Amino acid sequence: MKIFRETENLRRLTRCGMFNCFLVKDEQGCTLIDTNVGGSARAILQFSQRLGWPIKRIALTHAHFDHVFSLDELASALPGVEVLIGARESRLLSGDMSLDPGEHGKELFGFAPTRTQATKVLADGEQVGYLRAISCPGHTPGHFAYLDVRDNSLIAGDAFVTQSGVVAAGVFKWALPFPAWFSWNGMLSVRSAAKLRALNPSRLAVGHGKTVVSPGEAMDRAIAIGYKQHPDARNG
Repeated sequence: MKIFRETENLRRLTRCGMFNCFLVKDEQGCTLIDTNVGGSARAILQFSQRLGWPIKRIALTHAHFDHVFSLDELASALPGVEVLIGARESRLLSGDMSLDPGEHGKELFGFAPTRTQATKVLADGEQVGYLRAISCPGHTPGHFAYLDVRDNSLIAGDAFVTQSGVVAAGVFKWALPFPAWFSWNGMLSVRSAAKLRALNPSRLAVGHGKTVVSPGEAMDRAIAIGYKQHPDARNG
């Protein structure tokens, strides 16, 4: 696992060159956003200790395996740590794949139920330290992003990927990691991408790919392509 300094308060931890999680510093220590693939806990804890940023809470963007596989090991190593996830996504963390009335999309796959469950579920706009929790469903039914209100850095989970340019979840592109293949509802994904763009983030940090500084124009292009592929995303 490698560590990258994004800002004074934000570090990106990258495994295998393609799986990211993040440490966000605050006065109490830090928030870990996502937990990466299995076997990542030891390195995450070492980086946290090296920085002097004790992990006080774990905030999850969604419950896909590459974001939660190290949750149980981290929770065991950090007694009393807070675990936060969007209210809708919390069911997926527990292995409940049922849909709410009116929800529709691809068959749900790629989830990894964990023994560790959320100590708190989040509502759209709720504040977590300096982070504002932003509901952005589409990649999964209850996907969340987190906006650092100090400098408007957006940790967007898989709502966008940046490995082959900035691409919105649910948009098909012939390049890894093929975001459309792994997104539950393409139309909602594009609609949520537009919602995140409206926050005018200063940087875009994602689950897969490098962080993009001043990402507005790239996000605009990604959303325009999304609207072409999913015209219904403009409605609502």
